[in-house]
Amino acid sequence: MRVAVPREIAEGEKRVAAVPGTVEKMVKAGIEVCLESEAGIASGFADAEYREAGAAVEAGAEAALQRADVVLKVQKPLRTAQGHELDRFPERATLIAYSVRARDDPELAEELRARRITALSLDLVPRIARAQNMDVLSSMANIAGYKSVLLAADALPKFFPMLMTAAGTVLPARVFVLGAGVAGLQAIATARRLGAVVTGFDIRPVVKEQVESLGARFVAVGLEERAEDAKGYAKEVSADAAAKERELIARELKSTDVCITTALVPGKRAPVLVTGEMVRGMRMGSIIVDLAAEQGGNCELTDPGKDVVKHGVRIIGPVNLVSTMAFQASQLYARNVLNFLLQVYDKQGHKIALDTGDEIVKACLVTREGERAQAV
Repeated sequence: MRVAVPREIAEGEKRVAAVPGTVEKMVKAGIEVCLESEAGIASGFADAEYREAGAAVEAGAEAALQRADVVLKVQKPLRTAQGHELDRFPERATLIAYSVRARDDPELAEELRARRITALSLDLVPRIARAQNMDVLSSMANIAGYKSVLLAADALPKFFPMLMTAAGTVLPARVFVLGAGVAGLQAIATARRLGAVVTGFDIRPVVKEQVESLGARFVAVGLEERAEDAKGYAKEVSADAAAKERELIARELKSTDVCITTALVPGKRAPVLVTGEMVRGMRMGSIIVDLAAEQGGNCELTDPGKDVVKHGVRIIGPVNLVSTMAFQASQLYARNVLNFLLQVYDKQGHKIALDTGDEIVKACLVTREGERAQAV
């Protein structure tokens, strides 16, 4: 079986889907690996390292993708001035990428169908024990949560920790984190390491213990309705519950120096938790880092990909924040990809063998030989 890893062409994307360490494991499993030259250079991995790991390195994408049975990517295939990336894929190849959502991209769906591509989207890996080592969402969210605090600390015109100086005491910054999933918990932990006083908010009371174990205060709205789905992710709540949330958030924001928002609902637009009026009520010079910017933003005034000031509050809406830490983001993502690949690899037959009775495969399978497998 031949696996190809082309260079990512999406703007700002520095990650790569395989690193020398994972290439070495693929080769040991009997898989032939071929990379496009400089596919890992933006992540800090030279072609020579891949060759030492046992991979072939080709000068261009077409040569790297030739005869590929499986293509590993980070971003979904895109159209360029030279044509669609999928035009270079061999027919009936298998694509494994971070997110391949055909439902909202008719052109991608048509290209997948035309090339009879079997597409697997790793952001759909179910939250079950045996799939933990394939969970790309958690791996990348961990990085985003960490980096969001560094962005905030750099932007805030104050110290994070309390300082005792000859000129007097400097009080610690107050950080408010919305959402206590993987990104939120990492943001809380990082802010606490920097010495801030931290408060965490989530609609799921089950995360209270996790927030408090990191040394933060937990606040939540007492909801009668269930606020999480069967997979443990937060879900949309009623209008009444949402109104109660906003009241609590507005109160907390008035004494907040930094607000980091991480709330997402899988497959849907991010919920708006911070309104323009709430921003108006925040302290001058406060910072909002909206990690949900790519999905519309948790703050009403977020401009995805931009850094804006509204009512004296600086609102940062990073896009693809994890790519700014491409070295370790690539390492973690590549390990997730490797674990998934080996899950569906038939060592005896040296081919991909998809068992749709397996809940991991069933959840991630978007198209099979170009035909829609599920509504994503």
